[in-house]
Amino acid sequence: MEGIQFFSIGVYGRSSDDFFNELTENRIDTFVDIRNRRAVRGSKYAFVNSKRLQNHLKFIGINYLHVIELAPTREIREIQKKADAESNVKKRERDNLEMSFIELYKRMILDNFDIKSFIDLLEKMQSKNVVLFCVELNHQACHRSIVTEEIESKTGLKSIHL
Repeated sequence: MEGIQFFSIGVYGRSSDDFFNELTENRIDTFVDIRNRRAVRGSKYAFVNSKRLQNHLKFIGINYLHVIELAPTREIREIQKKADAESNVKKRERDNLEMSFIELYKRMILDNFDIKSFIDLLEKMQSKNVVLFCVELNHQACHRSIVTEEIESKTGLKSIHL
């Protein structure tokens, strides 16, 4: 476990070159997609749509995992969507998560997720530099911040947010 370094990354506001350069510069060897729906609307971010993303990661030598068990459910996402609407904030401009979203995500998702088994899988894959991915640029505006906090609290492994 001590040999694994965790990172997190979002895509909004990045070009394809910036995104993949960030991965290679940080020697990412395992890319963990924690989205439920693995597509982004519009051509600007088409490079992170599942098939294209997986093909490019394979080309640059990065393993890909989809861990749907860490994706928020529709019910959980609706809580954040409602809070964003009430605050008149667009998803791509959000800078934090609603507390009720965080609490429900922890209760419904993280309480049922086996971090030890996840770490064991990464170790079996001989992963060293693992990035958790979702779309929001600011990690505090995304559920991946909750996941990295949980990993830190359960394992002591620190995360770097790219």
